[in-house]
Amino acid sequence: MDPNSLIAIFVVVALVVVALFVFFSFVPVMLWISALASGVRISMITLVAMRLRRVVPSRIVNPLIKATKAGLGLTINQLESHYLAGGNVDRVVNALIAAQRANIPLGFERAAAIDLAGRDVLQAVQMSVNPRVIETPFVSAVAKDGIEVKVRARVTVRANIDRLVGGAGEETIIARVGEGIVSTNGSADSHKEVLENPDMISRTVLNKGLDAGTAFEILSIDIADVDIGKNIGAQLQTEQAEADKRIAQAKAEERRAMAVALEQEMRARVVEMRAKVVESEAEVPRAMSEALRSGKIGVMDVLNMRNIEADTLMRDSIGKSGRPANNDEEA
Repeated sequence: MDPNSLIAIFVVVALVVVALFVFFSFVPVMLWISALASGVRISMITLVAMRLRRVVPSRIVNPLIKATKAGLGLTINQLESHYLAGGNVDRVVNALIAAQRANIPLGFERAAAIDLAGRDVLQAVQMSVNPRVIETPFVSAVAKDGIEVKVRARVTVRANIDRLVGGAGEETIIARVGEGIVSTNGSADSHKEVLENPDMISRTVLNKGLDAGTAFEILSIDIADVDIGKNIGAQLQTEQAEADKRIAQAKAEERRAMAVALEQEMRARVVEMRAKVVESEAEVPRAMSEALRSGKIGVMDVLNMRNIEADTLMRDSIGKSGRPANNDEEA
């Protein structure tokens, strides 16, 4: 055999291998065989069409095999449309199988809607069968006697399939339970009532129907822990007393400042009056000079007045010198 024939045979074999590789990679033959072996009727053309629609055939065929074995009666068009809408086909099928085993009425359309809404439909079905316990953080509330009470509760909830689409989540349940705890503790006359009857909180919260509008159904609310916190009433009274003291001190300081200002004003007025007295005394010699010039008084009258003034000063000095040293007025 000449070399050209060998090269031609080699090229033909290579082309056949490449063609087979492309064929088996584009056409999922093994998946088609698995489907036929499981009793799922699906044509090769349908699998190729899935490739053309950019759908991974295994994401559709494998869940369809599970659904067929479980007797759900789903079609390939339902699964493919849900996949194209961005849903998780495998999770929806698992949820439908779990709901069928638990005798929970759940159709494919509702399960697909729940999945497209962003909720885990399989977890919701499992929660319907096995209720979940949600533990709230410590909720602080103050009774009427001013004592702080810290309560932590455990809420047993079950998923409500009918309200999963559009229903509120766990955060709403926790917030509403916390609101009920605060309301119950705040209406108690004493913190001792809460300590003696913690089930009072559970009854009050359950009677309010806190699961309305949520994706869950509250089965029970159990008080896990009750602790005593600070004496908020005494603390508030202490702070109020401190604030009153500061206000009183500020008012006293204001009155002292006003008194000091009034004292300074009085001193200024005394100085002013003294200035007026000195000014008036300065007018006396002028008046006497004018009286002498006009002849209203004589020289002897002036001398007699000065003698009287000197006698008055002498008597005053004698009187002051004769007082005892320990006299109250001198002190």
